[in-house]
Amino acid sequence: MTDSPVTGSPVTDSPEIDEEELALFRASVVKALETEVAPYYDAWEQDGQVPRSLWKTLGEAGMLCVDVAEDDGGLEAPMAYSVAVGEEIARMGFGALSTSVMVHSDIVAPYISHLCNDAQKQQWLPKMVSGEVVGAIAMTEPGAGSDLQAMRTRAVREGDEYVLNGSKTFITNGQHADMVIVAAKTDPAAGARGVSLFLVDTRLPGYSRGRNLDKIGQHSGDTSELFFTDMRVPASALIGEEGKGFVYLMQELARERLVIGALGVAAARGTLDLTLEYCQERELFGGKLAQLQNTRFEVARMETDCRVNKAFVDQCIGKYEAGDLDAPTASMAKYSATEMQCRVADGCLQLFGGYGYTTEYPVSRAFMDARVQRIYGGTSEVMKEIIARSLLGRA
Repeated sequence: MTDSPVTGSPVTDSPEIDEEELALFRASVVKALETEVAPYYDAWEQDGQVPRSLWKTLGEAGMLCVDVAEDDGGLEAPMAYSVAVGEEIARMGFGALSTSVMVHSDIVAPYISHLCNDAQKQQWLPKMVSGEVVGAIAMTEPGAGSDLQAMRTRAVREGDEYVLNGSKTFITNGQHADMVIVAAKTDPAAGARGVSLFLVDTRLPGYSRGRNLDKIGQHSGDTSELFFTDMRVPASALIGEEGKGFVYLMQELARERLVIGALGVAAARGTLDLTLEYCQERELFGGKLAQLQNTRFEVARMETDCRVNKAFVDQCIGKYEAGDLDAPTASMAKYSATEMQCRVADGCLQLFGGYGYTTEYPVSRAFMDARVQRIYGGTSEVMKEIIARSLLGRA
């Protein structure tokens, strides 16, 4: 068995998914969300953050890091089960929570599972599965967004420690995080080859959180500034080899982008379902909104959009499971699905009319929450460039 050069996961035959078992798992996720999230989500959106206790609730419900190995505290389920958790959260309209769980379960946990040694796995993964530890990843800086090679955060080796200095921004889970994977320059003169990754325990001196950023959407998802001031982290916190951080980031970004695409499809599905119901009830010009030709054509377009993107994302999940998902294909999944999500959210809001522009109707939240999907994890413009390079080479 070998490792895929792109996904970092073992190259195997694509595992058979028991669709009946997966459907039962989805039903259990929905039940937990209806009980533990739905009654409180509006209040959390007003508060600007979900409560820290929710993470342990999700862990107890078996909704965190479900594809982590059994030896590391997980269920060792196929990746499709982890995606299903995020999809159901997104479909039910809890966009901020879907992003937070995705970062924890589908970005941070795979980095540790694929790249870390046994001691590092045992230190963090069981507690991430239970929700005792919340994970985050810190790549973006105030002056370096999608251009990761331009990062300025430094990690200088001093004996058995690294001294970390710098700042990060737009960090999902930043307020709650107990552990952050931090990308830092260990050799500033080496460009991309000078980047390393560290497992940073947020309890250590020198770590501080800035403000919880005020966003136009995903209000209950904490998105934070982080600061590292002469922060000493043990050398044992280094992930893999020094200077290989950029390579590791490129390996793991495929899953991140695929899951963002999956969340986009699920959110669009949920928004469209709400709209179809509204169109059947809304009276307009002496009849139902659903009877107007424009309405019928618009929902036909959006339904087709959802189904086509769902089929492609599901195909990509199978490729990932088989260790066969390359970076351009993952970029296509994110680009296509998130652009579609925004089109559907806009089209649905238009059908709601003036009511859609009020916060009383959930379609307005779907519209605002969707917009960031085309930005984080790599902007749509970056996705197009990655795809183009695979077809035409570098400009």
